[in-house]
Amino acid sequence: MMAMSKLSEKLGSGKPVVTAACIPPHATDATAVKKLAACFPPSLDGVIVGDHAEQSHGSALACAVLLAAEKIEPVLSLCTRDRNRVALESDVLGASALGVKTFFCMSGMHQALGGFPQAAGAYDMDSVQLTQALAKMASAGLDFSGSKLPATPALTVAAAAHPYLRPIELAVRQTKKKIAAGAQILLTDPIFDLAGFEEWLKAVRAAGLDKQAAIIASVLPLTSVAQAEELRTQPGSPISDDILKRLRSGDAAQAGVAIAAEIAGKAKAMAGVRGIHIHSAGCEPLAAAVIKEARLA
Repeated sequence: MMAMSKLSEKLGSGKPVVTAACIPPHATDATAVKKLAACFPPSLDGVIVGDHAEQSHGSALACAVLLAAEKIEPVLSLCTRDRNRVALESDVLGASALGVKTFFCMSGMHQALGGFPQAAGAYDMDSVQLTQALAKMASAGLDFSGSKLPATPALTVAAAAHPYLRPIELAVRQTKKKIAAGAQILLTDPIFDLAGFEEWLKAVRAAGLDKQAAIIASVLPLTSVAQAEELRTQPGSPISDDILKRLRSGDAAQAGVAIAAEIAGKAKAMAGVRGIHIHSAGCEPLAAAVIKEARLA
């Protein structure tokens, strides 16, 4: 078996981790990725490379490999909306051969809500099925069809957790489902309401799920009032009037970093939280600002 990822090794040691996110440049020049890499401080334990969440961007796989060449630990997102299981398996095998060891499984928002509403979705697998397929690949050396691979890849499998899903029993049930499928890391939705997040975390701890997967709490540095208001229209949004007031009181981006840093500082001290993830995709320089202000390095 090949060596595990540095992110997995650090989590295995019990030390807290800090990760950030990026969007692959919409360009054909590899230097664009080098400029992107320069935004991230060396203290980061991993960078999640986005996979066409809303708009079409550069290749996530190519970006992940180029980041690895810049000594940044990549976590490759895999969106099941856009590729069937044949293409997903091919991407995983290719990325693994090129040194990518950690994969973040996601279904992706419906294409009608993004920049290509005319695109056809694949939806051959959902994120839970992809998680299960990767877990079998890592544990038994089996491909998606159940055939034996020449060697068992050392993959770390990450999935999303939704702490604001209610009723709380449903949120815990979904978390259990992801872990049962084989998720080793759970990245939460961005935290704004600490009380709501702690309610979910207590239920997760009571079920012993925090011992079965590493929970990484996510924060999102908001950059504008318009962004916060748009997020607030989404079902279950935890953005409060107080957050909007702080964003309106001055420099919104500066306030957004301060809010994210405060939340990160409190979340990292909660029992069951193994690290902090900064949703910096599209605003990559803000990751360093949050890390500095929250003293996460």
